[in-house]
Amino acid sequence: MAEHITLDRLTGIIAFARAGSLGSYTAAARALSISPSAVSKSVQRLERHLGVSLFTRTTRSLTFTPEGRDLHERALRLLREAEEIEQTAMTARSEPSGTLRVAASLPIGLHVIAPALPAFRQLHPNLVVDLRLGDQMVDMIEEGIDVAVRIGDLADTRLLSRKLAPHRLCCFASPVYLEERGTPTHPDHLGGHDTVNLRYQSTGQTFRWPFRIGDREIEIVPNSGVVADASDAVLIMLAAGGGIGIGASFMAAPYVKRGELVPVLSTFAVERNNVTVLWPASRRANPAVRAFLTMLDSAFTLRMTV
Repeated sequence: MAEHITLDRLTGIIAFARAGSLGSYTAAARALSISPSAVSKSVQRLERHLGVSLFTRTTRSLTFTPEGRDLHERALRLLREAEEIEQTAMTARSEPSGTLRVAASLPIGLHVIAPALPAFRQLHPNLVVDLRLGDQMVDMIEEGIDVAVRIGDLADTRLLSRKLAPHRLCCFASPVYLEERGTPTHPDHLGGHDTVNLRYQSTGQTFRWPFRIGDREIEIVPNSGVVADASDAVLIMLAAGGGIGIGASFMAAPYVKRGELVPVLSTFAVERNNVTVLWPASRRANPAVRAFLTMLDSAFTLRMTV
């Protein structure tokens, strides 16, 4: 009679599959919402049971042994089949429930998604939202992410996607600063003003400010007295009277609503339609995913204009 697999061994297979895909116990622990030591112990128990080493371990990374590489593909197939069972069961329920894992870039998560979640949870109290913020791209399939929201065109044939509402890139400044220094009426006038700019963490390059002048778009890089590598820091400095800066309308909207910032050079603002929501094809009929996508449409439409 064939021996039945135990829960302990199944846990080890899941931990092994995630650690192998993500390259470390720490990343696997984050994806599984458990501790790195729990992942490590589960894999070690699986190795003892199988009688083979699955990883060659170093202080910084995990590398498959030949046996581990072969077994990893089989473990991934097992997880995909288990996920299909789960999605089939969830689709049969009309009311969203369970855990919805959402990944989003930090600005979108902070300024659009997070403010909308309390009302969303009131509508769906049986649903737990696990919101993961960061600008590092994740493999949605491997990490079990249900929905991701990113800036830019992201191609992955395993994923469904659609564009969300367009947003504007516009200059902003505090009323106090403008009262003291005056309000520029053309981008050419920015040279006589204090400016605050953004530097990309990924490339180290400073942001090039786009403006629509007539039927053409130009870009300038002002000689800024302050440069920060976080867009929220730029807005905070602008609200404190630090000068003129540029930002996305969905980020500046709360500051404008409170009267801390006002649009500047708005007739030269440019529109961008590059915010994308993605979800695995296996989640297409998931009630929680469908409800979240509906909420996103409303939240982005509300926040995209100032």
